[in-house]
Amino acid sequence: MDKSQISKKSTEREKIVTTQETEEDVILNISLRPSKLSDFIGQKDLSDNLKVSMEAARKRKEPLEHVLLSGPPGLGKTSLANIIAHEMGTRITTTSGPAISRPGDLVGILTNLEAGDILFIDEIHRLSSTVEEYIYPAMENFEIDVIMDKGPYAKTYKFNLKPFTLIGATTRAGLLTAPLRSRFGIFHHLDFYETPDLVKIITRSAKILSISIEGSAAEEISRRSRGSPRVANRLLRRVRDWVQVKGDGKIGLEAVESALKSHGIDKMGLDNVDRKVIQAMQESFDGGPVGIESIAATLNEEPDTIIDIVEPFLLKIGFLKRTPRGRELTRKACEHMGFSNSRREPQKGLF
Repeated sequence: MDKSQISKKSTEREKIVTTQETEEDVILNISLRPSKLSDFIGQKDLSDNLKVSMEAARKRKEPLEHVLLSGPPGLGKTSLANIIAHEMGTRITTTSGPAISRPGDLVGILTNLEAGDILFIDEIHRLSSTVEEYIYPAMENFEIDVIMDKGPYAKTYKFNLKPFTLIGATTRAGLLTAPLRSRFGIFHHLDFYETPDLVKIITRSAKILSISIEGSAAEEISRRSRGSPRVANRLLRRVRDWVQVKGDGKIGLEAVESALKSHGIDKMGLDNVDRKVIQAMQESFDGGPVGIESIAATLNEEPDTIIDIVEPFLLKIGFLKRTPRGRELTRKACEHMGFSNSRREPQKGLF
């Protein structure tokens, strides 16, 4: 394992509010994820339009058109894919862009799909160019051409596929090639959730987990959840652990503040990694502008870790801005961290 891989793994262990799922999170989230569109909270316009598309497809007795879901991690793209399969009464096959490394892998998956089945490809922007070329005719004409052997012995075999629906999920829609993007009939972008919707999600999850939670406590967790249901559920589970060991088993406002403080999550939802990025930009680059590669090198992190996990939320809350010359801290970020015009350590009292 090289240095960058070790660094990335250590970051994910340290970052409790990371939007990347661990194996434990996957198992726990299965029970918390909604199975019906009526149980899906938030993203109202998306839900309404998706409901119309599915109902129309059912009336025509046709598979749903190919769907592209984009947005930051942890907002419900995987949940929506499973909801679509449940609502359409079909089977779903799940994979990811990096997992399909060869055209043969794709052929094997596609030929095993039944009529109306759903193929869900997470991180679809990470498909290799070779595999992507094979997926075009599969999406358009439900057929795929495979070349066997090489040179003068090369032969092309055509596989006819049963009509299926491809659902692609991506955190970086800008990296999708134009030919692939144009083959999707339905586009939906998921935005960060507002506090009232997150409160409903936390309350629902607490009921499923059989834990008592006060309204003020649910609201406090939602404010620190970075606009992400995945993070909200993760923080809820960490607070649940805290009250079951150090409290009376009920989640109140004071318990939430104590539990999240112990995990290094401040009132804005920033954790240790977020603060390291902000502090590095201030101390090493006078607040910017600075390129993402320079920030990553200073922190000994991978640029993708910062781009996918840290940056979207800092941009959302107005702590970071992008300029033609690079990333730059805003006055709001400096005030939150306690920075003045001169460099100094952040003040206490962030929690």
